[in-house]
Amino acid sequence: MSHPAFPRSIRIGTRGSHLARWQAEWVASALRERSPGLDVVLVEIKTRGDRDRNSPLAAIGGTGLFTKEIQRALADGAVDVAVHSLKDLPTQGPEGLVLGATPEREDVADALIAPEHRRLESLPAGAKVGTGSLRRRAQLLRARPDLEVSTVRGNVETRLNLALDGKLDAVVLAWAGLHRLGLSGHVTERLEPPTFLPAVGQGALGIECRADDEPTRALLALLDDPATRAAVVAERRVLAELEGGCMVPLAAWGRIGGDGRLLLDASVLQSDGREVVSAASVGDPADPDGLGRRVAEALRDGGAVAILDAFRAGRS
Repeated sequence: MSHPAFPRSIRIGTRGSHLARWQAEWVASALRERSPGLDVVLVEIKTRGDRDRNSPLAAIGGTGLFTKEIQRALADGAVDVAVHSLKDLPTQGPEGLVLGATPEREDVADALIAPEHRRLESLPAGAKVGTGSLRRRAQLLRARPDLEVSTVRGNVETRLNLALDGKLDAVVLAWAGLHRLGLSGHVTERLEPPTFLPAVGQGALGIECRADDEPTRALLALLDDPATRAAVVAERRVLAELEGGCMVPLAAWGRIGGDGRLLLDASVLQSDGREVVSAASVGDPADPDGLGRRVAEALRDGGAVAILDAFRAGRS
């Protein structure tokens, strides 16, 4: 029997890709488990990023491309919950919406799929590597400036097949998405922190609801993982403080250390990887915002703003 304070039905807004549907189905299953008898319906919503699958993300607006339409449906009451890949969710959201839950995070690593050469260091000079991420591009070129890194778009399977079919020598994707879809067997090398820092929120889900919907907030709270929330709040604060979006080459890695403290590493990179400003600090998991602000300030002091300003000017 469902808890009397919980809703009897939930409409979940989601994108239509296999990964987005997997994530929404996972949330639906977790909610049903915690509230037996709950009626859950998935509502597929096309975003601007889904409608234009060819243009580079930065060229069609960048921030919010995969979230705005779903957030609008949530704010308008067309759905009750929105499930996002947290790395796609802007740090400044519409008024009236809250992050109701951040479930336990998946692995934050990036993944190289290079069927012939296997490892990043083994790729020949001039090898063609595809990625849709400016952060990955910058980190790849920092490690291997002799590579030819190209922009690729499309869902996980489409990008993966560019490498499997030999159209590119390699592609780089998030390990979490491949694992969730049962495709991690194609990974030939994990690109892990601290050498390769992930995107802000990478591997985590962000589940939104309306701030005034107390029954839904109470239900979603059961899915929240405090360690994940502390880590991603700190990462997102760095991004917000530097006025960045998902379309800037910024990386951050928050996690709880063995001593229970919150650790945070972050970097801002030139798009060609030639220059990087990095900062790291530790703090209290109860104050992830404070830690994020301190790391952002250290990045500013190290020259990160100049890199970001030059990057924005070059892309405008």
